[in-house]
Amino acid sequence: MTELKRNRKSSGAAAGLRSLILSFYLPALMATVGQGLLVPILPLYATDFEVGYLLIGLVLAGEGLGTLIADLPTGMIQRRFGNKQVMMMGLLVKALSILLLFFAQTIWIVLLLRLIAGFGRSMYTVSAHVYVTNQVELSQRGKAISLFGGTYRLGGFIGPAIGGIVAGLLGLRAAFIGVALVTAIGFALVAMFTRGRRQNKGAPGSAARHSLRLLAVLKANHRVLASAGMAQLFGQTVRAGRIVVIPLFAADVLGLSVDQIGFIVSISMAVDFSLFLVAGWLMDRFGRKFAIVPCFAIQALGMAFVPFAASGAGLLLAAALIGFGNGLGAGTMMTLGSDLSPARTRGEFLGIWRLIGDVGHTGAPLVVGVVADILVLSSAIFLIAGAGVAAAGIFLFMVPETLKPEVPPPPTPSRRSVSTRPAG
Repeated sequence: MTELKRNRKSSGAAAGLRSLILSFYLPALMATVGQGLLVPILPLYATDFEVGYLLIGLVLAGEGLGTLIADLPTGMIQRRFGNKQVMMMGLLVKALSILLLFFAQTIWIVLLLRLIAGFGRSMYTVSAHVYVTNQVELSQRGKAISLFGGTYRLGGFIGPAIGGIVAGLLGLRAAFIGVALVTAIGFALVAMFTRGRRQNKGAPGSAARHSLRLLAVLKANHRVLASAGMAQLFGQTVRAGRIVVIPLFAADVLGLSVDQIGFIVSISMAVDFSLFLVAGWLMDRFGRKFAIVPCFAIQALGMAFVPFAASGAGLLLAAALIGFGNGLGAGTMMTLGSDLSPARTRGEFLGIWRLIGDVGHTGAPLVVGVVADILVLSSAIFLIAGAGVAAAGIFLFMVPETLKPEVPPPPTPSRRSVSTRPAG
C-alpha cells in the first residue's frame, strides 16, 4: 500500500513538472539561450571601445548591478502585480535593452543599457523563482528547480557556440539582434501559457507597508541569511568568475580567436548541462549539501588550474572541470532559498536571497577587473578560486540541511494490544 502511494505521488509530481514545460521551462530556455549568446561577445565588444580592464569589468557587471538595484523592489512588486505580469515585464525590458546595444556608440551608453537589462533580469528571475516554488512540494523541489537550472545550462551550451559563430561571420554587434529576438520569444510564451492573475494594487499606503514587511522579513530571518547568505555570496562569485576569466584569459594570455573561445565555453557548458538531473537526484535523495559542497569545491579547483594552462587544450580541461563542479550544483541555490523561504513572505525573502547571490555574481567581474589592473590577471583568478573554497566550507560546517527525512506516523495500537489490567 505504501509503495502504491509512493508511485502515485511520483507520477503526480511528474505530471506536475510536465505541465510547466510551456509555461515555465521553455520561456526560461529562451531567456538563457539569449544570455549564452552574450558570453563570448560582451568582453570583446567592450574591448572594441579601447578601454581598460576596469571598464570591461563594469560592462560585464552592468547587468548584475541593475539586478542588485531591482531585486528588493521586485520581491515586493511581484506580490502586488502577480508573477506572470512581472515575468513578462522583465523579459520585455531585457529584450529591448539588448537590442539597443546594436546602436550604442559610447561605453557609457553600453553601461546604461546593461543596467536596464539587469532590471529586466531581476523582474523575471525573482518572479520565476516564486512561481516554481509555489508549484512543487518540498520533496520534489530539488528535481523541479534543477530542471530550471538545466534550462540555464542548455542555454549556456547552445548560446556561446552560436554567438561565437555569428560574431565571427557578421560581427560582434549582429548577435545582439538575435539575443533580443530569442528573449522576445520567451516573453510570448509566458504571455500565452503561464497561468497567473493580476493582484490587487492595494490602498494608497501600500508602499510603506511593503517596506515594513521587508524589514520584518530581514529581522525574522537574519541568522540564516547571515550564514547561508554569506556562503551563497562566495559561491555565486566563483560561478560568475568563470564567465569573465575564461574569455579574458583565452584572448589576452593565449591569444585565441572569438570562435575558439566560444567553443571552449560551450564545451564547459556541455559538461555542466549533462549533470543537472544528477544534481536534482542528489538533493532530493540525500540532501541539499550532497550537491552544494562538491559543486563549489570542484569549481575552486578548476579555477585554480586556469593560470597554469599553456594552450587552448589546457584551458579547455580547466573549463571542463569548472563546468563539472557547477553542474553538480544545478539549481542548488534556488532550491535552498525556496526551502528557507517562509510561505507568507516568500516574495520578499527570495528577493533578499537573490540580492545576496547577485552581489557575488556582480562582484566577480569587478574583482577580476580591479585586481587584474592592479596586479595581473592570474592573481584575480586565484582570488576567485578562494571564494569557491570559502563557499564550500561555510555550507559544510555552518548551514543546516534543509531536506528533513520523512518521519512515518506512529502505528495506531489495536484493541488487543491495549492492556486491560489495572495499574499497580
